[in-house]
Amino acid sequence: MDITRLIFEILFLVFVIISGFIRRPFQKQVKGNSINLNNKDTLEKWLLGLTFLGMYPIPLVYVLSPWLDFANYGLPLAINVLGALLLVPTALLFYRSHKDLGTNWSVSLEIREEHSLVTNGIYKYIRHPMYSAIWLWVICQALLLQNYIAGFSGILGFGLLYFFRIHREEKMMEQQFGEQYVAYRKKTKRLIPNVF
Repeated sequence: MDITRLIFEILFLVFVIISGFIRRPFQKQVKGNSINLNNKDTLEKWLLGLTFLGMYPIPLVYVLSPWLDFANYGLPLAINVLGALLLVPTALLFYRSHKDLGTNWSVSLEIREEHSLVTNGIYKYIRHPMYSAIWLWVICQALLLQNYIAGFSGILGFGLLYFFRIHREEKMMEQQFGEQYVAYRKKTKRLIPNVF
């Protein structure tokens, strides 16, 4: 067993646990909110399931068992260190995007009762900071889990969800908030401030 590889794998699992602690209070906070509009269709459910599978069970199986070892590969230590260092801003962005959304947060394409357009905090600079955080998360997963299946399952699952969902989500927000959202969209980028 390569101890360095194991350290980075455990570090990634600790990050996943921390992300669960970050999200849990916000899940409780929105639990009682009524949903006015739900666009969670069959495709959305399948993509959410695939994302969950790629970001949680597959990495867990890889770290805790030898079942996926046939797909292992090696990376330079510097790449693993970069992945480890990126976990800190990823966790901070993940937390901040939840905190700034407050009761407007949802795991799916939903508009909740008394839903408001959030344009302050991190949302002042990018429209989808939670997606930015999750992109960083799955990139860290690939940099820390040196396995073709476990390392890239997050990118595959979340990538499909993101590309199938982003236009539908922005259209839903425009229908809900009209010109207010159009103006907001014109002054912000989707994922990276002043870039994209």
